[in-house]
Amino acid sequence: MNETTRVIGWLSHGARAVTVAACALAIASGAALAQQQPAKKDPPKGKAPAAAKKEQPAQAADAPQSAWVKLCEKAPIVLRDKEGKPTREQRNICLTHHERLDGNTGLVLVSAALRQVEGEEKQHLMVMVPLGMAIGPGLRATIYPADQWDKIQKSEKFDDSKLEPVKLNYSLCHPAGCTAEIEVTKALIDGFRAGAGVMVLAINAQGQVVAFPVPLTGFKEALDGQPIDNEKYSEARKALMMQIAQRQQQLAEEARKRQAEAGASKDGKAPPPAAPPAQKK
Repeated sequence: MNETTRVIGWLSHGARAVTVAACALAIASGAALAQQQPAKKDPPKGKAPAAAKKEQPAQAADAPQSAWVKLCEKAPIVLRDKEGKPTREQRNICLTHHERLDGNTGLVLVSAALRQVEGEEKQHLMVMVPLGMAIGPGLRATIYPADQWDKIQKSEKFDDSKLEPVKLNYSLCHPAGCTAEIEVTKALIDGFRAGAGVMVLAINAQGQVVAFPVPLTGFKEALDGQPIDNEKYSEARKALMMQIAQRQQQLAEEARKRQAEAGASKDGKAPPPAAPPAQKK
């Protein structure tokens, strides 16, 4: 990537960026966002340490949180009969979905989804980025293996000249952002399964390259697994948005406080004390 590239996501927002899948899954399952690893139990008496270790299950806390979630629901789609007349039919539509929000504003930094429609072999990859991007160039998405993805996170140099990006053309813009999509091939899905992350590149209105990192942690498991409960996911997402709203209110209060302190410092005197309560005669 050249020097004009701006990276949006955990590389620039750090803890302020929120992966919705991980947070919502944690809330929906009744788990705390920051979990403590369970204490290890002593091996049963009369058993060798090796045998006890073999029977010890892997701790769930050791596994990284998934950045992807699978959502499915019935939706009407328009089909054509043998005579070419449009007909409506209910089909199951599944999205293996990743969404990353700004933890301060709640705005979507980037989202990606693999769409599967019941009864159709074709699948589509959809990627949404914020407004303000140039429409003509579309998006470029490159899948990175684990070693190179690790270097990206550490801001180290890497050689991606042998990696072939895919191009996605914009199909729709709305207040939340602009979506680009492409029909996926088996090779692309296999790349998502084996890769560690996808770097999505867009061009903004100033002609600068803007990079949106999309981790692939948990993609394979979400794609192959069962969908989660839509209602629980929706409730968890609402709870997350409430947390972000509280954060916005806190930031606004802190800004007002700093502004008041700056005004008092500029005048060279402290703000006047509050008037004492009137005494009753």
